Amino acid sequence: MRTIEASELIINPDGSVFHLHLKPGEISNNIILVGDPGRVEIVSSFFDSIELTRSNREFVSCTGMYKGQRMTVIATGIGTDNIDIVVNELDALVNIDFETRQVKTELTSLNFVRIGTSGSLQKELPVDTWLLSEKAIGFDGLLNFYANRDAVCDLDFESNFKKALDWNPQLTAPYVVNASTSLLNKLDGEKVTKGVTISAPGFYGPQGRILRLDLADSDINNKINQFRQADLRVTNYEMECSAIYGLSALLGHNAATVCVIIANRLAGTASKDYKPVMKALIPYVLESLSK
Repeated sequence: MRTIEASELIINPDGSVFHLHLKPGEISNNIILVGDPGRVEIVSSFFDSIELTRSNREFVSCTGMYKGQRMTVIATGIGTDNIDIVVNELDALVNIDFETRQVKTELTSLNFVRIGTSGSLQKELPVDTWLLSEKAIGFDGLLNFYANRDAVCDLDFESNFKKALDWNPQLTAPYVVNASTSLLNKLDGEKVTKGVTISAPGFYGPQGRILRLDLADSDINNKINQFRQADLRVTNYEMECSAIYGLSALLGHNAATVCVIIANRLAGTASKDYKPVMKALIPYVLESLSK
């Protein structure tokens, strides 16, 4: 059995994992991922009790109890590069023995639910909607660095999407991964709309925004808007979902994302105040996970 070198899995002197500063046993199997560190306090305010809090850089975390269920909430910061850190280190906390530096023979499967904000790509999908991502399209290329990515990706969707958009070969190849069926079933309901989410590696150009720099493809958002795969359409942009889905699928975890739509890119509208909408979504997710 391979022993993982100290340079590959860095463990702090106190026994915590390098970036998250969490130790084995300090996380729940149910983990809420949020981008904004300030949102950790909002999520944990719904907990009945708090076991621990931890903070390092943008990685703020809290573990506590909600209606008899242990829950953890962790701020990832923005972007799929941060998701690569967070998901791999959380997996290491439950599936690697920190003493022997070897992968455990019995593996633990975690539930990851991202609660975030997003921009709609369909005119009839209004702001303040709760959008549950049944598929994620990664414009970031992260999953392409890992072996066996094809085994967890929807290759037919990828091929048709690239063809429809006349995909620029200078861009990273998009990958498409499904959400966990079990978590989709838990989170689905009358209050949510399901869709297909693009995770972009930036907020401006990669999402088709123009400030002072022109785009390589000025028509990309219209092409995305018009794309259909059977009865599926691309509904929204955000910046983390694809990496959460892809890494979770490769590592044997479950993942889903629910975002508040705070802007409609085609209608040119934005939410007047999305915070109350977000504050209503959080207990909905916690309640769904606790069942």
